[in-house]
Amino acid sequence: MIRVYLLAAILGARLMMAAAPSGEEVFKQRCAGCHEANNPRIPRIDALHRIPAASILRTLNWGVMGNVAYTMTIAEREAVASYLGTHDAPVVAPPAAFCADRTVHFANDPKKTQPQWNGWSPSANNARYQSAHEAGLTIDGVQHLKLKWAFAYDGDTTAFAQPTILDGNLFTGSASGLIYALDATTGCIRWTYDARGPVRSSILAVRNGKSYSLLFGDQIGWFYSLDATTGKELWKKKVDEHDAARLTGSPVEYGGTVFVPVASWEENRANAADYPCCTFRGGVAALRVRDGALEWRAYTVDVPKQIGKLWGPSGAPVWSAPTIDGARGLLYVTTGDNYSPPATAMSDAVLALELKTGKIAWSRQFTTGDIFSGKCAGKDECGPDFDFGSSAILVHSGNRDLLLAGQKSGMVYALDPARRGEILWQVRVGQGSTNGGVQWGMAADGQNVYAAVSDLARARVQNADPTDLRAFNLDPNAGGGLFAIRIADGIQMWHAEPQHTCPAERPGCSPAEPAAVTATPGLVFSGSVDGHMRAYSSEDGTVLWDFDTARAYSTVNGVKGHGGSIDGPGAVVVNGMVYVNSGYSRQGGTPGNVLLAFGTD
Repeated sequence: MIRVYLLAAILGARLMMAAAPSGEEVFKQRCAGCHEANNPRIPRIDALHRIPAASILRTLNWGVMGNVAYTMTIAEREAVASYLGTHDAPVVAPPAAFCADRTVHFANDPKKTQPQWNGWSPSANNARYQSAHEAGLTIDGVQHLKLKWAFAYDGDTTAFAQPTILDGNLFTGSASGLIYALDATTGCIRWTYDARGPVRSSILAVRNGKSYSLLFGDQIGWFYSLDATTGKELWKKKVDEHDAARLTGSPVEYGGTVFVPVASWEENRANAADYPCCTFRGGVAALRVRDGALEWRAYTVDVPKQIGKLWGPSGAPVWSAPTIDGARGLLYVTTGDNYSPPATAMSDAVLALELKTGKIAWSRQFTTGDIFSGKCAGKDECGPDFDFGSSAILVHSGNRDLLLAGQKSGMVYALDPARRGEILWQVRVGQGSTNGGVQWGMAADGQNVYAAVSDLARARVQNADPTDLRAFNLDPNAGGGLFAIRIADGIQMWHAEPQHTCPAERPGCSPAEPAAVTATPGLVFSGSVDGHMRAYSSEDGTVLWDFDTARAYSTVNGVKGHGGSIDGPGAVVVNGMVYVNSGYSRQGGTPGNVLLAFGTD
């Protein structure tokens, strides 16, 4: 009876938060202070009334207003966008941006497919390693890479969805929620699909007869399956009903089941003084690829209870792609911190889940008592925020398997999956911080694991609103660096010092390297907040190729394009081409909206 009461109380709290708001009232309370002021840099309400509501909504979801809108519910954002904007549909792209032949083709025989990069990593072990055959790029060739084409995401300020390449077709999402099927060689558009929310997740393609099902999640909790040939929706499912749920990590598939990691906005939403923090529960959902039916759902924390003005436990989100261990029948996931007390044993941890049931087989926690959210920011009781934002990597070394995990604490660990995650070695690569250590992903080539360090440093602007996440400057001289660590014993093989290339006149510039790392034979690719994508020698860390993406581009789709900070996804290397996203407006980085394609021809 008590459990029923608690569930009813939680449901009641969520229903109160989800009550249909008035767009006009939301505007008066949250927007009018700026948009009705006489500031020539901020559009007034009469200008907003001439913009499509869909464009306003995507600006709130993940555009220039994203940092301000974090504390707003989905319903509030939708209501104010509908109140302000027109009902006109945004223009996807000019006709000239589309391919003359808009048909997506695939090899009938899966054994005859062209080189590919499918999902977050080319392999299910999440090593982010592309073989020589699939990469088609040599150490000599990388030095001759030149920009082949640039594609711009219209109206976006962030480019954060890593593309998937199949048989010469490129599939990618965007901050606006548009999914694009492009020609991988030229960048022309074959089809588009409009998801309900921003799409950061890499798209996973699973063979479906002569075509593929494209699987991905969005930033408001929806998960989709599309037909890759036409872009037609096969099914979609709301994976988590919590208003702050978001699907950031990429899905993985095994035996007809797709595993979807679930995270949330709630850590940021707790900045609002009136927000009843916190009720989100991180976890993984297992869906049937064929029709989206739920097979199981695993949570990382128990059902929250009200404790004074707070709810808890909460949090322990799963930000990254799970790792499949078919031999042991396990799925490995890494987790984030708790949002509210009490602290739990499953936060800041590596978990092993049974593939068939989702039952937790074992767990290994690395930071205890880590409770962090906007409710506690700047207070003594606030934890260090040492999430795992990157996937675990499963590798074989010598006569044993190892799980490699990089944490925001600045530590890299090797675990023994045969002994319930026993720590084999640990190495410090960074100082660690809220935006420090290993952020989005390491890479491994069988000999070494390559870890890029963020350690992004910033200082809040004097007299700024403490809830304004934009009110800080990045330190142009702090953070960054790339490490090569021998997998067998944790010995550091080399360290590439951070590159200090930030010009004084470029705001949002930092040498920090939070983006995921990519490895191919002889090469390691790492992107930076300063906008540079660099290729290093895997032998000694020498920089072999360096391209500054933070500039204006003439784009193949005729949309105004500009590069910025590189954060989140890493380089995709396939068939002699290197694909790079540029632009990241969060954490004080430089906005941008381009996907860049490099080649040696």
